[in-house]
Amino acid sequence: FRGTPEQVVTYFGFVAREVRELLASLGAPSLDTIIGHAELLERRERPEVPAARMLDLSALLRPAASTSATPPDTPVRCVTSRNERPGSTYLDDEILTECTGHVEAGLPFSGFYDLRNHHLAVGARVAGFVASRHGQEGLPQGRLHLRFRGSAGQSFGAFAVRGMRLDLEGEANDYVGKGLSGGEICIRPFRQIGYGPATHRNTLVGNTCLYGATGGRLFVAGQAGSRFAVRNSGALAVIEGAGNHCCEYMTGGTVLILGPVGRNFAAGMSHGVAFVLDESGEFPGRLNRSMVDLDPLTAEDGELILGLIHEHQERTGSARARQIILSWPEVLPRFRKVVPHAARAPIGVVAAAEQDGGRLIEGAKGAAPPAAGQVPGTR
Repeated sequence: FRGTPEQVVTYFGFVAREVRELLASLGAPSLDTIIGHAELLERRERPEVPAARMLDLSALLRPAASTSATPPDTPVRCVTSRNERPGSTYLDDEILTECTGHVEAGLPFSGFYDLRNHHLAVGARVAGFVASRHGQEGLPQGRLHLRFRGSAGQSFGAFAVRGMRLDLEGEANDYVGKGLSGGEICIRPFRQIGYGPATHRNTLVGNTCLYGATGGRLFVAGQAGSRFAVRNSGALAVIEGAGNHCCEYMTGGTVLILGPVGRNFAAGMSHGVAFVLDESGEFPGRLNRSMVDLDPLTAEDGELILGLIHEHQERTGSARARQIILSWPEVLPRFRKVVPHAARAPIGVVAAAEQDGGRLIEGAKGAAPPAAGQVPGTR
């Protein structure tokens, strides 16, 4: 679609208007009043399409209440209760039961919970509760510390706000940190696995992690699946490898990858910055250069990368990070810096998110790109 978002809104406005006109021509005040009234439908003959004559539409044209198997007082809407999966529970309900008083009073809270893959969107309801009590500012950093062990279901840490820290020992499915809004997520492998020389090759999180994040930090002592940091708008992330389409449509933030990545890296990336450790020398061939290019590392970049690796090692105990730190002079030249063309432009709107609050900041026209060594998405 080559139009603007405003044109999409206008289009759907006209769709709604036409629906109202059609309802008025039928003498119906709303869509609810015509549900089940199949007598309003009629078959449209298409003699020029021979195959259309083979379609039997009688079941669709029969009024909903006219079937012999349907009692006359049966509602025309589906009134069946939700069919929850066996064993499906919302872990956030348990967490909120324990932390509600602390959150309301702004007091520190720490809790430990076992996870299973049927626990979905863990942390999302907690984030909503924190936001409802403390607004966009959230809580002081690390005030709400939630520790987990197990295999998390989809959307672990979704929408986590400032003040929330989620530590997971284990692994997680797709959409980790979806909509991350200032919180912090740290994921490390199960302790019994240990930290061998190849531990960083294990995939600990699934696809499309950090989707639409506007702020916060993510540390993963392992690899991610495809489309990592897609549409990231301001979060900071450190991982140890990723699949295809990493940093796709990224508009802000910083991504540091301490391992290999797949093809089509940075497709549609318009702002932010990415650093990739390219030990094999194959990264340039996996980069989508339509909107980005490779820049040489500056001394400030090296300091930034080393600082993030130290923080990553502290948060996750990563053996990979420790190895890099010990051989830093030899490893530093192998890092590649990916910068969007728009970041170099003297004119343009720069979207950045504050690291501590996850709020989107629209820079003025003509704003300069982030200074060397500054983490994009922070100030």
